[in-house]
Amino acid sequence: MPDLDDEQGWLLTLDGTPQSYVDLADPAHLEFEYTRRIAHLLDELRPGEPLNALHLGGGALSVPRYLADARPGSRQRVVEVDGPLVELVREVLPWPEGIEVEVGDARAALAAAPAGAADVVVADVFHGSRTPAHLLSVEFVRLAAAALKPGGCYAANLADGPPLAFAKAQAATVAAVFPEVCLVAEPSVLRGRRYGNVLLIGSGRPLPVEPLGRRLAADPFPARLCEGAELAKLIRKVEPVTDAAAEDSPPPPAGAFSVG
Repeated sequence: MPDLDDEQGWLLTLDGTPQSYVDLADPAHLEFEYTRRIAHLLDELRPGEPLNALHLGGGALSVPRYLADARPGSRQRVVEVDGPLVELVREVLPWPEGIEVEVGDARAALAAAPAGAADVVVADVFHGSRTPAHLLSVEFVRLAAAALKPGGCYAANLADGPPLAFAKAQAATVAAVFPEVCLVAEPSVLRGRRYGNVLLIGSGRPLPVEPLGRRLAADPFPARLCEGAELAKLIRKVEPVTDAAAEDSPPPPAGAFSVG
């Protein structure tokens, strides 16, 4: 069951796993490191211009709130499968204008999305602490690519731990669809030493890897950006995941998630 706690700001917890943090007075306050990494990416996409964003997975809408504040006039659609959660957030943490929220399955909504309309598709879907299998295949990523404008960007927030077999397979999956791909993670996660969030980014055109890398390195919780030859070496001999072989993301070890 969802739980909202305002003792440290508004913290959304689902089945014991922290999912979102919202500061209604300051939408730019992103408590979780993975949300800041997504925000750093958004900051580098057509700077200063409104964006057309499709968010798959909503939680308490931390990232959509950030984008609405940072880029006034942005058009945002959020698809969240948990209807009671949407109603709870609507009642306690109403979202600003420009954000449309609907209840539905992320893949079904993506399949029905207008072709070539979005500047960015952000996939941040967890059922409890795991990402469902039907959102982890080449077929799913192809749907995301079809929804993007030329040069648009796909970003997927996932989680993995040693030996990063899941993250590598997902990177290979994104690379099977997009010619430009990078992987973002905390250095210790990237080295396969601990469990944590992994952000995969794909596009049909060159990504802003240099300015994004600088933003990530300067974050209070620094992250590394892996791309080009380094990423190719990381996913060498790793097969993309198809619908037929897809499985839910691996479960986290006890105590893996905390406010960061």
